Amino acid sequence: MKGSFAALSGAMVRAFVRDRTAMFFTLLFPLMFLVVFGGIFKDAGVSKSRVIEIGQVSILDNAPAGAFDEVLEISRQSDRAKALEAVRQGDYAAAIEADGDRLVVHYSAADQVRAGVVRGVLQSVVDAANRDGAPQRFTLATEQVEDRSLKAIQYFTPGLLSWAISIGATFSAGLTLVEWRQKKILRRLRLAPVRTATIVGARVSVSALVALAQLAVFIGVASLPYFGLKLAHNWWLAVPMVLCGTLAFMSIGLVAGAVAKTAESANAIVQLIVMPMAFLSGAFFPLDNAPGWLKSVSNLLPMRHLVTGLQDALVRDGSIASVLTPMGILLGFAVVLTAVATRLFRWDDV
Repeated sequence: MKGSFAALSGAMVRAFVRDRTAMFFTLLFPLMFLVVFGGIFKDAGVSKSRVIEIGQVSILDNAPAGAFDEVLEISRQSDRAKALEAVRQGDYAAAIEADGDRLVVHYSAADQVRAGVVRGVLQSVVDAANRDGAPQRFTLATEQVEDRSLKAIQYFTPGLLSWAISIGATFSAGLTLVEWRQKKILRRLRLAPVRTATIVGARVSVSALVALAQLAVFIGVASLPYFGLKLAHNWWLAVPMVLCGTLAFMSIGLVAGAVAKTAESANAIVQLIVMPMAFLSGAFFPLDNAPGWLKSVSNLLPMRHLVTGLQDALVRDGSIASVLTPMGILLGFAVVLTAVATRLFRWDDV
């Protein structure tokens, strides 16, 4: 019994070591993230948060010059409604106003990480002010700019949905292309009385239906009372955003499928593209503490625009105009990369 167990275990270990794909994704791929993100964020401190001062806030105005320069970038706005709307749209981390000796921080439930940083800074300011006088004078209060039923799920749903759509669209296009080429299905389709546009249209339609099903499932699950997602009034704008995102990531999959010779290599290429992009696009966590150059790189990635577009549509109650830019960028990616895939396309492996 012991000899059989040892022999079987040894065979499994040898098979694992010989499988280069398994070795890469089990050991090297996670290690790559450790090295990359460890190097990027090793010197990252607390990033500046943009806040709005509504009217006169004495505790801020009387602070020593430069007291908040390292952590807060303060703008002033006399119109309270406009200030709260700017926070609701994600342009600012918080809006601060004075109600007598009560300091009120207005924040968005869709971005509680940045709001938490601001609350921490202002709490230290209030504590310092109270130590200078007796008895305790100032207090700090927080209020959401949205309805109180909103929770952190407001941030995670658009990001994770973007990742799911990108994975589904990229894999469906890339792996299908490789498998059809290996099994000679592409050659048969080429000789069959079927137009290329029909084949492409069918593939796009199926991928679009899958993406819309993902949208429905994510919204359905996140809207359960346990999670508490509250959709914005213009949530339906997520539908065209999802379709544009699907086309963009299908084009990435087509490039991967055109380059790869096997399903395993196509899988590896897709993983190398989509997984780092998810981290760098803010799909899993905010990029507030990332260096400025990394944020610039993030803006070049299609998933970043899919994430921000879905945030505007699903939770920030953005207008049609607010999603037109990310939709246009995603369609631009689709056009350019589809043209690249067309140049690299092969009907068979020969």
